[in-house]
Amino acid sequence: MSDFYKKILDNNKKWVEESLSKDPNYFEDLAKGQTPPLLWIGCSDSRVPANEIIGTKPGEVFVHRNIANMVVHSDMNMLSVLDYAVNVLKVKHVIVCGHYGCGGVKAAMQNDSIGIIDNWIRHIKDVYRLHHTYLDSIIDETTRFNTFVELNVKEQVFDLAKTSIVQAAWRNGQDVSLHGWIYGLNSGFVTDLKVNISSNKELDKVYQLKF
Repeated sequence: MSDFYKKILDNNKKWVEESLSKDPNYFEDLAKGQTPPLLWIGCSDSRVPANEIIGTKPGEVFVHRNIANMVVHSDMNMLSVLDYAVNVLKVKHVIVCGHYGCGGVKAAMQNDSIGIIDNWIRHIKDVYRLHHTYLDSIIDETTRFNTFVELNVKEQVFDLAKTSIVQAAWRNGQDVSLHGWIYGLNSGFVTDLKVNISSNKELDKVYQLKF
């Protein structure tokens, strides 16, 4: 058994002991069910832990993660999570959170083949194609990269709003608001990208003003 593997098992025991010392009923209460007000769609990057970033406890955030925080209309995993969050858990907010320095977005800016992930990266390349005139006009590579990360998040929020799940919720008068955030790895802060949408009327307005 490797030292790291043993360490994480020991860490679990310490976490349980610390949690029970603060609240003897901690795990009993968690086992009763979950009523999180938020669905977080984020990147799989290990440096972007949803709960820690926003200071929430277990049970307060429902989480879906994939490479580059994508909302792909054919991704049954993401759609299943979204459907459960909206229609069963009745979440009030859905946040798509990207992060600067995203490896998936970086790969989409390059032409190198990196294996099966190429098929997933194609979805991100589509975002670049939509905005290539603007992005190609940015001379500084770091600025172009950061801008692409931001545009990718915005496009995922728009795609999220167009899903049948969110559309049905809005038609039924359900209170569901969508948001786009960026997380700074080198600062720890999140930035609201001002794509906050809670109806088709707001979607049309934000979509027209997105550039």
